[in-house]
Amino acid sequence: MIKRIHVLEDDEDIRYIIGVLLKDEGYELQLSSTFAELKTKLKDSVPDLFILDVMLPDGDGASICADLKGDVFTRHIPIIVMSANDQNKQISIEAGANDYISKPFDIDYIVKRINAQLNK
Repeated sequence: MIKRIHVLEDDEDIRYIIGVLLKDEGYELQLSSTFAELKTKLKDSVPDLFILDVMLPDGDGASICADLKGDVFTRHIPIIVMSANDQNKQISIEAGANDYISKPFDIDYIVKRINAQLNK
């Protein structure tokens, strides 16, 4: 069964790179640039994994992570938070993130971290 990943990233270039990378790995993708867009898309389908950026136009990844982990429909879904600022790592883990990836990231590294979360 094909795994679906929802990527919430406001940087168009990073969203594109992650999208191409994950499609090449055989994943189905949902892409959003805002939390509002993510919530709208969740009404149609729930992913197997979330990847959240920290700095977003309508929120921050740690708060969004806590919101998703507090929702009965999404609390079981693994979340990977990404940020260029490593000070966000502890905040993200405390908010319920299953993993944290520092930007910039190595492509092979991010694939390994995604696979690790999806194969638990």
